Amino acid sequence: MDDSDHGSIIDLSRYEDREHLLLASYATHSRDSLGRVVPETGHSYRGPYARDRDRILHSSAFRRLSGKMQVFTGEMGIYHRTRLTHTFEVASVARTIARALKLNEDLTEALALMHDIGHPPYGHCGEDVLDECMSSEGGFSHNQFALVIVQELENRYPEFSGLNLCHETLAGQDTRANKEAAAVGRSPNLEVQLVDAADSIAYDAHDVDDALQLGLLSIEDLAQLAIVRRAVEKIQQSHGSIPPQQMRQSLVHELIDAQVSDLLETSTQLLTSHLGKSSEEISQLGLRLHHSETTAAERRELESFLFDSVYRHERLLPVRDAAANRLLVLYDKLIAKPERLPLRFRQRCNVLSKSRVVGEYLAGMTDSFCDYQFKQITSLSAGPLADW
Repeated sequence: MDDSDHGSIIDLSRYEDREHLLLASYATHSRDSLGRVVPETGHSYRGPYARDRDRILHSSAFRRLSGKMQVFTGEMGIYHRTRLTHTFEVASVARTIARALKLNEDLTEALALMHDIGHPPYGHCGEDVLDECMSSEGGFSHNQFALVIVQELENRYPEFSGLNLCHETLAGQDTRANKEAAAVGRSPNLEVQLVDAADSIAYDAHDVDDALQLGLLSIEDLAQLAIVRRAVEKIQQSHGSIPPQQMRQSLVHELIDAQVSDLLETSTQLLTSHLGKSSEEISQLGLRLHHSETTAAERRELESFLFDSVYRHERLLPVRDAAANRLLVLYDKLIAKPERLPLRFRQRCNVLSKSRVVGEYLAGMTDSFCDYQFKQITSLSAGPLADW
């Protein structure tokens, strides 16, 4: 081989070459990225979405997810999932789907890691409180707050505010924040769609797991649901009678596997006729990934059951009410005395309303940090509260 042949050799160490070989035409390719708000020089061996993933992973907001409960609070034990463990589980499911469909795994993982960093303390209870308190400001959305975090509140770099993520990563999160607008017409990138699906799949299966572990439900309760009954029958056919703990763990595995397999099957059929089209063309067509009609109906049945039997469980409601009260007291007292906000939030009051700033400060807290600040603000202490 002479020197003239070297130019045609593909360098597999370069991310663009790897994407060209490994990704489908309709995946989001790094070469087509619209870039960042503040232009940056490209990295020698990491693509733009891999850099986004790493920036999110190393952010303070991401680490705080370890102290934010998913559904249940820490007062109910330590087994159940935090926002952090849920996020890793979503990323795992999403990467699996992305790889099978030949979509961009780096972008998928970045979106999955970012999807919950805007959640306030105390799960959905905390979001409900902040949404009501901030109703005059348009309410509170954890999906929208995630964008505020990565664009304004994270300060890790001297060159810019926030994380300076790629347009596609920010647009994916913006889609989550504006789901009604994204539900018609032009569809989000396929990577965005599959992260949303992975979140829902993981959420439902793992809430079943946590509810069983905490004794809020039994296998018999759940077996009235078609998707659970079929999973239990499959486990019993393969393994016979097994101990309750192994049944619970096997059930979670089967629930996830069945939903992922169904989504992959319908998505593969959907995308086969669009081979050769670009990500942009797929979005213009309004193509949307979905489960089969049977699985979609079974999922709706499962989610309705979980809402009534778990999220409104009599053991959970008093704990949620107490947590909501702590957050409400903090909000009211900080609105009355914004001088007790940490310095950078007092400075934000110069450009934003008190309600918005107080809401942002509270939303960034972990559960335990919120508990501690509640004690501080209801004690004789008069100084500013701590920053997170």
